[in-house]
Amino acid sequence: MDGWNQAEASLILSSKLMNVDQDGIPMNQQHESAKLSAKTPISVLIPVKNEAENLRRSLPALTWADEIWVIDSQSTDDTAAVAAEFGAKLVQFHFNGVYPKKKNWALDHLEFANDWVLIVDADEVAPPDLVKEIQLRVAANEADGFFLNMKYFFLGRRIKHCGYNECWNLRLFRHKLGRYEKMPVPAGVRTGDNEAHEHVILNGPVKRLSHELDHHAYPSLSIWLEKHDRYAAWEAVQRSHFRNDPIPPGLGRGKTIKRMLKKIYLRMPLRPLIRFIYAYIFRLGFLDGMAGLYFCGLLAFYEFLIDAKAYEMKVSGQE
Repeated sequence: MDGWNQAEASLILSSKLMNVDQDGIPMNQQHESAKLSAKTPISVLIPVKNEAENLRRSLPALTWADEIWVIDSQSTDDTAAVAAEFGAKLVQFHFNGVYPKKKNWALDHLEFANDWVLIVDADEVAPPDLVKEIQLRVAANEADGFFLNMKYFFLGRRIKHCGYNECWNLRLFRHKLGRYEKMPVPAGVRTGDNEAHEHVILNGPVKRLSHELDHHAYPSLSIWLEKHDRYAAWEAVQRSHFRNDPIPPGLGRGKTIKRMLKKIYLRMPLRPLIRFIYAYIFRLGFLDGMAGLYFCGLLAFYEFLIDAKAYEMKVSGQE
């Protein structure tokens, strides 16, 4: 062996002993880089309408997913361009005014490349710790679905109390096993084309994730009022259903208990006052400062608005 080959062999041997390649890059670092660059076999579903600004914040946090579907309702802003910028697949949804709404339509009609789907709204961001947990828990094959909790932000400040410190929703699941509750609304009642308060019914075991989504739901009062005008109309339409119909199986223990309590709550008088006292006093909303005071006041107003919407539907013959 000549001097050059001896030197090359010595370099290879020392590299193996040091667990580095011939360029001096640690093998374990290469392995970690390969894992980070690999896409996770999860399909993300994002329902939108005129959400270009929110998508610019949410999509960069989802590039780890194998595919991203943006379900649009004929946006007039730059939603389509932003989706394309981050490699998301965009499809248009046309609501017939009754049913299906956007998420169930997508679950029924899209050709997902993966068994698992993660549903996020455009105003939600998946932090890195949550992403790592999603990747590990899905790979472990320990359940068919996972509930996610959310950190709510109101006027730029996180709401840690007011009953909003725990807002669990089933957002990560095997898409063939789950669908949102079928709760259609009468034609002409403007409740929106997306399932905002319907919950997923899953035919399989579920668990909870420990890390949370960041939900930048209400950056301004105008957005809060616009959303809750639609939510109140939906609640008014569904009031009889919540009061009188049986609770569907498959919601999960927590959601089932909440539905049972709601049956009682809807029969109580002075609900706006009860909601404020519950959120501000019993759920420690006062610890959120002025943001907590205004937030709890708006929750009370929301209860009053639901009653007003129900009365409007009654006198207009929309019941």
